[in-house]
Amino acid sequence: MKVIFAFLLCLGCGSTSQVDKGQTFHIWTPNGKNPQLVQNHATFSWTNCGGKKEPAVLKTLSIQPDPITIPGDLQATAAGSSSVTIAAPLTVNLTLEKEVAGIWVKIPCVDEIGSCVYDDVCRLLDEVIPPGQNCPEPLFTYGLPCHCPFKAGEYSLPNTNFYIPTLYLPYWMTSGNYKAMAVLTSNVHELACLQVSFSLKPE
Repeated sequence: MKVIFAFLLCLGCGSTSQVDKGQTFHIWTPNGKNPQLVQNHATFSWTNCGGKKEPAVLKTLSIQPDPITIPGDLQATAAGSSSVTIAAPLTVNLTLEKEVAGIWVKIPCVDEIGSCVYDDVCRLLDEVIPPGQNCPEPLFTYGLPCHCPFKAGEYSLPNTNFYIPTLYLPYWMTSGNYKAMAVLTSNVHELACLQVSFSLKPE
């Protein structure tokens, strides 16, 4: 989960929103730093939550199926841009909530899962993908970086199929509706802010 949010954050933030089509969904609307939930039953949706001057902008993001099945196949499309080079030191402040009996409950940070602060995203990426190794597919095929620094420019991931293997997640995160907000900063300067609503279900 940490790597997924780090990757999405490096694609960007701004003031637009996108919601996959579905019968019911909830959508985030920027309201300063206090986004509001519009509807109750979530399907996948996202929005940028930073100010207009933030350099990183996520333009499109689509994920199917909805809900996300683990293990199972996943289709993803994403595009974004950054007007500046994004380099260390990078910090991600992640807030994760789960819907429990109609109430959104903040999930605490336990074993680096939940509402955690990741102080060194560049080091985290290096741990997952050692420097000197090619970026994993499909990043390598599409020329997408997986290490700091991330140069200024446009980034695009065409519609791509993934397989999500069995993940050893806490029992409370194997199914349900979730919403997350991740803020990317460097030397206390906010570079990007992304909010995502998603649902998980077991195979």
